Amino acid sequence: MPERLISADSHVRITADWVRERLPAQAIDSYNDAVATLEAIELEQRGGKRQQLEDFADMAPGAADPGYWDPKARLAAMDRDGVHAEVLYSELSAFRQFPLAGKHWKEVARAFNDSLADFCSIDPTRLVASYQVPILDIDHAVAEVQRLAALGARSVHLPNYPAELGHPDYFDSRYDPLWAALSETDLVISQHIGLKNTLFDVYVRDPTPYKSIFTSLPTLMLVENISFWIMTGLLERFPALRIAFVEPGIEYVVMWLRRLDGQFKHSGERLFPGVKKLPSEYFREQMFLTFVGGDSEGLSLRHEVGVENILWSTDFPHPGSSWPHSRESVDRLFVDVPPDERQLIVAGNASRLYGLSA
Repeated sequence: MPERLISADSHVRITADWVRERLPAQAIDSYNDAVATLEAIELEQRGGKRQQLEDFADMAPGAADPGYWDPKARLAAMDRDGVHAEVLYSELSAFRQFPLAGKHWKEVARAFNDSLADFCSIDPTRLVASYQVPILDIDHAVAEVQRLAALGARSVHLPNYPAELGHPDYFDSRYDPLWAALSETDLVISQHIGLKNTLFDVYVRDPTPYKSIFTSLPTLMLVENISFWIMTGLLERFPALRIAFVEPGIEYVVMWLRRLDGQFKHSGERLFPGVKKLPSEYFREQMFLTFVGGDSEGLSLRHEVGVENILWSTDFPHPGSSWPHSRESVDRLFVDVPPDERQLIVAGNASRLYGLSA
């Protein structure tokens, strides 16, 4: 029987029309205003030029496949690629969109997540959504986590940089009810690489055809997230939390954990009150990372970051995706990896983390 592959990071295009179809009539105008306002903001941030995934057509053939936006076609695309299951991230990060919907932001947030749920409903054993939970109101966030858990959710996506949205960082006690709810429901927190506002200056100045300087930087930024989760004592206070960092690059994480361990060994709780263990210990106990097929150099560091903490992915349909040749890619990438470790990374770890059959 063929080896099962589980992609812990793939993408789906949830359109504004999908969200509108799930909105109450009185909220549609507010949502349309939010969409238009955010488009204008983003266009200004990019100096009047914004590239879409379709602009990378020669590098991202999956973007033209109907599996990108149609659930039935998605299963067919996965079958062609030999992938059993996927954890799906919406191409649209709606966290900046929600507050622009004014008094109807809660309806918009719910409709957005319902769009993801409906996409995955065709086969929840193979399609797992990472739902986007807004943090404008913590009581609402808790209620949304509980609602999604009741629907069978296994992952929620939280904003990477709450301060950019005008909120405290996650170590603030206002979030404690949310961490308690996520611990109780056993949902995985996702921190996918994302665009930080401070990077748009680079976007404007980047002269490369595909903005390749700009697009190389978000992976580095995730070390900030790792530091805030660990070094503030947050994971010590909530030991049941599980966090998946998506696309950070194995070698970057290894480098950063070495640095944090060195700081802790030198000064310990004097610099980081509430941190009781080496940062790398917290990572191994409560954190995971995904990597895109082709990262052979990073995979050689697997024992330092933890073989049971690494999740393989196709990153469908982005330019670096292994689709539709993932099986060949895995065979090349894991040629020097023992079979038991290979099985954990390509399926076993994701199966355990998200409750999927491997």
